[in-house]
Amino acid sequence: MHIVHTESSCGWGGQEIRVLEEAAGMLARGHRVTLLCPHEAPIYTEAAKRGVPAVALPIARKGLTGIGAMRAWLSGNRCDVLNSHSSTDSWLAALSLLGLRARPALVRTRHISAPIPDNIASRWLYQSATRQIVTTGERLREQLIRDNRFRPEAIVSVPTGIDLTRFVPGDRTQAKMSLHLDPAQACIGLVATMRSWKGHRYLVDAFAGMKPDNTRLLMVGDGPGRDNLREQVARLGLEQRVLMPGNQAEVTPWLQALDVFVLPSYANEGVPQALMQAMAVGVPVISTPVGSIEELVQHEATGLMVPPQDADALRAAIERLLNEPALGQRLAQAARARVHSRYSRERMLDSMEAIFRRLTA
Repeated sequence: MHIVHTESSCGWGGQEIRVLEEAAGMLARGHRVTLLCPHEAPIYTEAAKRGVPAVALPIARKGLTGIGAMRAWLSGNRCDVLNSHSSTDSWLAALSLLGLRARPALVRTRHISAPIPDNIASRWLYQSATRQIVTTGERLREQLIRDNRFRPEAIVSVPTGIDLTRFVPGDRTQAKMSLHLDPAQACIGLVATMRSWKGHRYLVDAFAGMKPDNTRLLMVGDGPGRDNLREQVARLGLEQRVLMPGNQAEVTPWLQALDVFVLPSYANEGVPQALMQAMAVGVPVISTPVGSIEELVQHEATGLMVPPQDADALRAAIERLLNEPALGQRLAQAARARVHSRYSRERMLDSMEAIFRRLTA
């Protein structure tokens, strides 16, 4: 098959990583894959590093320019499946296919739980122009059926999968030493794009309320919320106890160095890859019942859950895991088993390949 992905986002995070992982996986399975994206988007540069063919088009914004460019490319390059990923490129893709003689099947992947407007235009896009909606979690699928009244048979959940040969447990002391961290310090942290709804500020507040003992907070990643977080850390006098190393090409050592992984999101989540990665590495996790996170983290079974935007509950959960290492070990072992059974990269590729083959049969 010739599979074409469109991505208008100029950000960088789990959604863009899934697009590239899926594209690279399909290439390895013998399919032809092309990515259409803005030249200025980070995914365009990352695609080249991963060997994914990418074509730069002016599709960062909705408008006639983007429709014309995408339509011209599709007219000259036949494909079997057109898989869109963000709102802008989904609209551009749907409109560019109107009247096209050889039209590929349009698949819309929904990565987050942000609500879709309940109006005629959205219903046309999702129920008429789109052949298949793919969500990254079952809760997201249920949300579209409940809130937008979309046809259940047109929506399928395919969780993102991770490379389980890459995210493996390691020696925590060695990982800390390799990152020039003090092995005697307990490290609490997360790997996530610094967007407001990821909840970093609540983690900082929770950490500030802990006794200034032998603990360190690591916040790996970058994004639009970075400066606000730096200001918060400075205001609370935590500069010596908080490390913000920015984006890291290889996050596995940072995950292996953590004693507790915390993802305090309060909106928009699907099934976060960073949470899966931490669980696969064998780190006990704390998160919130947002989006499809509860499909991954089961309270007291594979991790601890706290209410969103509640720094006090977050602090209590962190202190509990630090004070009860046997609990952390039990949760981490169960979490790793759950990820291995449900969230492998190959399982994701199998599911997406089956959808594409069915649509093109």
